[in-house]
Formats: sequence, structure tokens, C-alpha cells
Amino acid sequence: MRIFKTWHGLEPGARGASVAMGNFDGVHRGHQAVIDLARRHAGPDAPLGIITFEPHPREVFAPDAPPFRLMNAEARAHRMEKLGVVRLYELPFDTSLAEMSPAAFAQQVLAQGLGVSHVVVGRDFCFGKGRSGTAADLAELGQSLGFGVTVADLVSDGGEEISSTAIRQALTDGRPRDAARMLGQWHRIEGEVLHGDKRGRDLGFPTANMGLSGLHLPRFGVYAVRADVLSGPHVGTYDGAASLGVRPTFGENIPNIETFLFDFEGDLYGAEVSVALIDFLRPEMKFDSLPALIDQMDEDCTRAKEILAAL
Repeated sequence: MRIFKTWHGLEPGARGASVAMGNFDGVHRGHQAVIDLARRHAGPDAPLGIITFEPHPREVFAPDAPPFRLMNAEARAHRMEKLGVVRLYELPFDTSLAEMSPAAFAQQVLAQGLGVSHVVVGRDFCFGKGRSGTAADLAELGQSLGFGVTVADLVSDGGEEISSTAIRQALTDGRPRDAARMLGQWHRIEGEVLHGDKRGRDLGFPTANMGLSGLHLPRFGVYAVRADVLSGPHVGTYDGAASLGVRPTFGENIPNIETFLFDFEGDLYGAEVSVALIDFLRPEMKFDSLPALIDQMDEDCTRAKEILAAL
């Protein structure tokens, strides 16, 4: 998959894709349905592409809002590649793009810049200055500018619309399986393994520590997880248990996720790891002593192994 971070001056071979367009936060089942429609219009001369925006427009318009993203740009790109996307256009969302009228965006970005052959959007898609353009407007503009437009119906689950908002709520409530049902995959937290305080090693539970900056925070607590090590000498899939939160036993700390991999030995510092949240085991707790913490961690790991063995 090739990633383009501009719509200006692209070579002819980088233009002409059949694209799905949107923010695709989480790449949930509704997003996947939009991508599948774009795939139907793809071919040898119109490869499957995605148009998305980076940073997310909400980060530009509401910079002081709490972190809300389900995945960072790298995790989204990994998921797109697994879905067979050939070209990912991460358009830089800035003031100039935000100020474009719907007609200017369709003409300058879609038709002239990217030369799209077909565009698929969800029925609730809005674009252009002040979100004034609708999916129906895009269809009319495409007809005049020479590219096709398909408007996808929203996808529901048991009568409830699948949305990034509903997935965030499930994670906030500590319901990762409900989130996974809407996502069509386990919710994953991806990033580089960082150096921490190394307390886990001293307790007999060495952990891979990863930051959560910019991401929506699931319910703090302990989870049964399945982790994919994506780089370094230990590439592979491992079962484990992870603590997500602020580690109150050791004072107040910045939220992170600390993952203990079962039956693993090695150094993961600097490796890229993707941690899938499978089941919520218990809320985050403050312990009065280290022996009490260790006993609880033993119990957590036993429960996590039972849950993961049943998958």
C-alpha cells in the first residue's frame, strides 16, 4: 500500500483510484461496508483507495476536547492495508482545506488533484466549509466533474446504528466484546514499547509499556489481551494480561497500558506492538502492599489464560 500525504502534483500513476472517503476512526463494520462498495468499482485502471484526513478535523476544530480517537494514523493504515487498500490518501487537514467550499473541494481535490474515478461515502457524510456539503451534493458535483458517486446506507447491529461514538461508549463501559462486535475485529492499541519504571520486572511480571496519548481511554482496569509484536526479533502473536490506567498503587501517573505476555522472554523496547483488548477482568485498584498486588496479578493471569484458551 502506498501512502500519499498530499493531493497536489501527484504523478499520473498515483491518480484515478476508486475511493472510499471519510475519517474511518476505528475502521468499524460501517466503514468496511463503504470500503467494500469502493472495491466493486475498482479495477486495473482504478485501484482501491481511501481518502481520509490527518489530523482528524475534530482535533483542529476542538483542540482542547478530551482525546477521542479509537486508533492513531499508523494503526489505521495497518488496518487499511489488511483490507486490501492499495492507496491511502491522508489529506492534511488545515485551514485552507477547511475553508474550501463543497464545489471547490470536489473540483480541486477530487477531480483535479486526485483524479478519482469513483467515490463512496456514507449517507451521513458532510464536507466543505462549515460541513455544508452533503452526500447528495457530492453526487451532483461528481456527475458534472466526471466521477461516479455511491452513497452507502448506514450499517446497524440489532437495530442500533454502528458508529465510532457507540464503540467509544462500549470501551468506556469496559465492554470490549461489544466494541469488537461493532468493529468486526478486536479493539487494538498500537504503539512503540517504551521504557517505564520497570516495577513489573521487580514484581515478577515484566511488562511492555505503551503510551495512550491522543487516544480514547477505555475503562481503567485489567484486561485479557492478545498482542501482536509487529517489529523486531520477537515478531509473533502472544496471549497476555494488561493493566490500563494510572497505576494508583504507585501514586498518580499518566495513563498507559502495561502488557504482560505469557511464556515470553526477550526485550521488546522499541518494538511496535498491537494489543487487542479481549475481556475486561476487573477495575483498576489501589493495593496496600506489594504481596497483595502480586497475589491479585497471579489471579488475573489465571483468569486471562482461561478466557483466551476458550477463543
